[in-house]
Amino acid sequence: MTSVETLAAGPLFGLPLPELWFALVFAMLGTFLFLDGFDFGAGAIFATLDDDEARETVLSAIGPFWDGNEVWLVVFGGALFAAFPSVYANLFSRHYLLMFGILGALILRGLAPEMYEQRHDERWQRWWGRSFVAGSVLAPFLLGAFAGNWLAGSPRSFTLVGVVVGVTVTALTVVSGAAFLRLKAQSALPESVRRIGTGAVAAYLLSVILTLGVLAVRLPAGVDALLTAPVIGLVVASIVLAGGYVVTLRRGSNLAALAAAAGLTYGLIAVVAVVMYPSVDPAANLTVADAIVSTLPLNLMSIGAALLLPLVATYFVVLYSAFSGPISAEEAY
Repeated sequence: MTSVETLAAGPLFGLPLPELWFALVFAMLGTFLFLDGFDFGAGAIFATLDDDEARETVLSAIGPFWDGNEVWLVVFGGALFAAFPSVYANLFSRHYLLMFGILGALILRGLAPEMYEQRHDERWQRWWGRSFVAGSVLAPFLLGAFAGNWLAGSPRSFTLVGVVVGVTVTALTVVSGAAFLRLKAQSALPESVRRIGTGAVAAYLLSVILTLGVLAVRLPAGVDALLTAPVIGLVVASIVLAGGYVVTLRRGSNLAALAAAAGLTYGLIAVVAVVMYPSVDPAANLTVADAIVSTLPLNLMSIGAALLLPLVATYFVVLYSAFSGPISAEEAY
């Protein structure tokens, strides 16, 4: 057989590529939610700071990272389109208002710090500071609403499930943001940042409980969809990680606290994926097997992903290595 015929004959090396791509799509979503999540959380914490120097410190901490972190949203959308094009089309057509809202919030979050630094009169900075906070809070809330509606198979953009998941995701970004700011700024920010992180992780756990309760009512399978070993294990792991986050944040082990926040983020995305599987678009009754592209493009995409994703990961290793360590007093956004 020719190489094309070989690639079209079956999955590469007999791998379960549809399931692997399903997991990869959610892993990319989790990576975006964690990496850009601590930027969102820093923006929310920005609202609690009255001191100009402290606000400049927040902007300096996220300055080298936020635009690079958003690459993962593009990667997530590209992977979803490439592997499950019908799901991509369905989701973005059903929830186009949410999509525009997310994009608008991201634009506002990116534009506001740039404008904030252009002038230093009080009224100007107050306006753009509020815009920065609004974009930082709205983006994760709307992203969470999108994920909640996707999981519940809702054809509408604004639902109870969407609201509770949006609140959960927003609280989670504040958890990540507090750990990141403590890691990068350390004593340059007030102790209130640590207290905000501790309060946010408690709010996150309460929101998770509320989310599970709403899903138990709204999902077709009801409670049975949630009372599975993987979901119970992930919830228990989240409680343990939340406890570890509080302890490490109080002890000043900020890198460990940020790692715990990463675990909470990927755990939340894993719950969504586990509850949804084998469906990939509940509203359209599409399973992973139904929605995946044909064998030839699937194999070609898998080869491409195996080559390109390590390069993307290497870029982020270089980026975070170049800007590792605490920020200095003279650094500016």
